[in-house]
Amino acid sequence: MNTSPASLPAPTPQRPEILAPAGDTACFLAALAAGADAVYLGLKHFSARMQAENFSLTELSRLTDLAHAGGSRVYVAMNSLVKPGESAAAYRLMARLARQARPDGLIIQDMALLDLARQAGFEGGIFLSTLANLTHPEALLQAKALGASRVILPRELSIDEIRQMGEACPEGLELECFVHGALCYCVSGRCYWSSYMGGKSGLRGRCVQPCRRVYRQGGPAIQALWQQDAEGRKSTGKRKGAAEAPRRQPRGSSRSKEHSGRFFSCLDLSLDALAKTLLGIPHLVSWKLEGRKKGPHYVFHVVTAYRTLRDNPGDAQAKKYAEEVLEMALGRPGSKARFLPQKDRVPTSPDGQTSSGLLAGKIRVEPDGRLILKPHLELLPQDYLRVGLEDERWHATLPVTRRTPKGGSLLLRLPKHKSPKAGTPVFLIDRREPELTRLLQDWQDRLAAFPGRPSRPVEDSPRLPKTIKARPRPDMLLRASLPQGRETRGERKQLTALWLGQRTAELSRTVVPRMAWWLPPVLWPGEEAAMRRMVERLWRDGARHFVCNAPWQRGFFPQELPDDADLLAGPFCNAANAPALGVLARMGFAGAFVSPELPREDFLALPQQSPLPLGVVLSGFWPVGLSRFGLLGVKPNEPFISPKGEVFWSRQYGGNIWLYPGWPLDLTEKRPELLAAGYSFFVHIQENPPASLPEARRQGLFNWDGALL
Repeated sequence: MNTSPASLPAPTPQRPEILAPAGDTACFLAALAAGADAVYLGLKHFSARMQAENFSLTELSRLTDLAHAGGSRVYVAMNSLVKPGESAAAYRLMARLARQARPDGLIIQDMALLDLARQAGFEGGIFLSTLANLTHPEALLQAKALGASRVILPRELSIDEIRQMGEACPEGLELECFVHGALCYCVSGRCYWSSYMGGKSGLRGRCVQPCRRVYRQGGPAIQALWQQDAEGRKSTGKRKGAAEAPRRQPRGSSRSKEHSGRFFSCLDLSLDALAKTLLGIPHLVSWKLEGRKKGPHYVFHVVTAYRTLRDNPGDAQAKKYAEEVLEMALGRPGSKARFLPQKDRVPTSPDGQTSSGLLAGKIRVEPDGRLILKPHLELLPQDYLRVGLEDERWHATLPVTRRTPKGGSLLLRLPKHKSPKAGTPVFLIDRREPELTRLLQDWQDRLAAFPGRPSRPVEDSPRLPKTIKARPRPDMLLRASLPQGRETRGERKQLTALWLGQRTAELSRTVVPRMAWWLPPVLWPGEEAAMRRMVERLWRDGARHFVCNAPWQRGFFPQELPDDADLLAGPFCNAANAPALGVLARMGFAGAFVSPELPREDFLALPQQSPLPLGVVLSGFWPVGLSRFGLLGVKPNEPFISPKGEVFWSRQYGGNIWLYPGWPLDLTEKRPELLAAGYSFFVHIQENPPASLPEARRQGLFNWDGALL
């Protein structure tokens, strides 16, 4: 009863597939019922949405057979960062996936899986996730050369930039872009916020969404921190050293008005009728809908809406119908983000709420302590409610137990430790209307006809690259710019490094060969030509030390590198395992910085597995995230504070916002241990923090003493 994936109709730029999310079986069936051309989902492991219910392989084999029988495709997301000890487990899971479930595509972010998937016998498409950060045209050429079948474009691109990517895309490579669903404030693959705060990594599907929280800036909050610092220095007798950047209390901080808001909490992307402008873009064959943590009501409605818009691009009635359907989908308020180039919108609403769901009413607290909701709309049995906002630690979700008419009274039974105040908003986040329930039951009956294939163990192991023993080399001191008249030669036996930009690239030819040049972590389509010219000029002037902060930046350098070339993969490449380092070695990199997210055990294990010399970010301000969306409500270069009193600050470089913690990364004391483990080079990042930043009150060990979940 299984339909071969090869026999399914291929999507085209003129008729792109509608790609639906599924976090559980009900959502998968809702996607098929609404006419989705493809469904993407995650497994119990190695998924970037680990909070979703996700699927077992036996269950997935049944669902894939059902989808194939109806002409739909299935893609599996294994888009998680792979730690040093997980390569064999990832390989075995992919081998079982290929034999048992037989999906049509595999979505990955970690370069290790480019290699391991083919070793495991997976014959479907290999799709590079937005987390892999392919943001400019040259990246597409590199992806094709490495064997990728499809690239998923970042959500920050405008329609003009998407078209530019399509026109630059090589034959044999497909493109996919998001048209609806949640937006992250930070660029995918360049957000370490949740991980830096406690090991719950967004690159491993564990993000706790610190961007959704309320932050404060100005006024008494900063004044209180400065007072604590002053008292601490007085009690310990601490004095600033000569090399320490001077700090100053912000002027008027005690008098300036404190302001707060969800400065980084994004609205949902919703292109709705504008999606028709994507039709016909070369190689763009998939419209992706985000929402693997949503319910079947959401999935059914968004698939219905975008299928209608795709199939009827010039029909005014169809447009109106689709927009009405999207209104009922229970997502967040919508935004076009940066899609329209002439309207550079910041998709945040600091003074509003950006929680998903439809406001159903507010809590009334009775004299006896009971919590009552008088809803603004009819509630049905098994509808799902959320009490409070998603960034509030005590917020709760619960099902509706009985039909409640509009204006009726519904008793909310919450755990004792969750006691919301009167006036707390309640949102309808999933709906169980009878029509959809009956439709899903019909598809459940169809699913029953597919028995599923049993799981079989995989005994073999992947081929891993040969390890090397590397020699130590001088540390790098990474600066944003050089001070006037600064002599760089031989400074503490360090190799001075600079971020490559228009100003730094203009240094004299005598200085250029002595420097290491760091390419930016994110490069947008309109920036590629200038970056290529700068690299070519530096190379012509004798520069040979370069650090690429995305693997795809390898294409800016000669294919055959001379013996004196020193091309390193930077820390933003997120290398964390031996197979990924093996891919980087085949690309021509002479060494690699490992991901700074790793905990101690993984840091110390990796050099014994590596085919490349390895380096570590040893100290300095490591960003918790980079964003292209700009700032609303937050002043750059001034501290702002989380609900827990943690201090952060922001700075703009080019078109991107860099977000920093108020305390720098500092693994300096771990250097002997890292050297003994086999690390051969280190970098110290020199980023001058705002003068108004209070003194750091916590250690900057990132995940060294913790875990990377």
